[in-house]
Amino acid sequence: MADVLTADPAGAAASLLARSGRPEPVIELADAGKTYRTGSIEFEALRGIDLEISAGEYVAIMGPSGSGKSTLMNIIGCLDVLTRGSYRLGGEDVSELDEAELAEIRNRRIGFVFQQFNLLPSLSALRNVELPLVYGRVQRHDRKTRATAALERVGLGDRLQNRPGELSGGQQQRVAVARALVGEPALLLADEPTGNLDSTSTLDVLALFDQLHAQGRTIVLITHELEVAERAARIVWVRDGVVHTDEVTR
Repeated sequence: MADVLTADPAGAAASLLARSGRPEPVIELADAGKTYRTGSIEFEALRGIDLEISAGEYVAIMGPSGSGKSTLMNIIGCLDVLTRGSYRLGGEDVSELDEAELAEIRNRRIGFVFQQFNLLPSLSALRNVELPLVYGRVQRHDRKTRATAALERVGLGDRLQNRPGELSGGQQQRVAVARALVGEPALLLADEPTGNLDSTSTLDVLALFDQLHAQGRTIVLITHELEVAERAARIVWVRDGVVHTDEVTR
């Protein structure tokens, strides 16, 4: 994919911080545990995870089915809460927040990209990207300006009015990435983002993530595919609810 991304103030700030010293941590998990209970049956999905991810890092989290990686993703994304331990996102302890407060965190601080594109088929690409700003009560004119800029950033400035059904799988995922970025979140959290894509579209989306990382974006990628994980600069393997290995690859 051609270099379609423009300079980004938030990314530039993260890059500057990385050059000037140790970047601030975006994610800080300490003794993170999650137990699910069904009647008298308990299942310990996370068994005391310690994990820190700094601003500007590109980290892949891997693990087999039942390893706890999906639970970890839900905790990082504030879609679930810990049973024990603590989770700080951008320096803020989110472990004890209620659902309304977590929803606000998800909307303001985290950009989500899922395997399913989760685009509304009746809306244009522009309107789909505007949705987080609608929930954030951003004024209409500002919404359009920011959503247009986000789509131009991912190379879809000429597809603003196309609906999802008029776009390829790779283009739909780029719309989803633009939607995740439009609120300038501290964290981009991608859960199996290439799972529904062909090989060409997969490379297209991964090239986009490479460029976002180069700009200083903090990216956490959940995947079961090693060739996808190897695009990240750090791979965290989760097994049996704990961090099994944590390796910087480049």
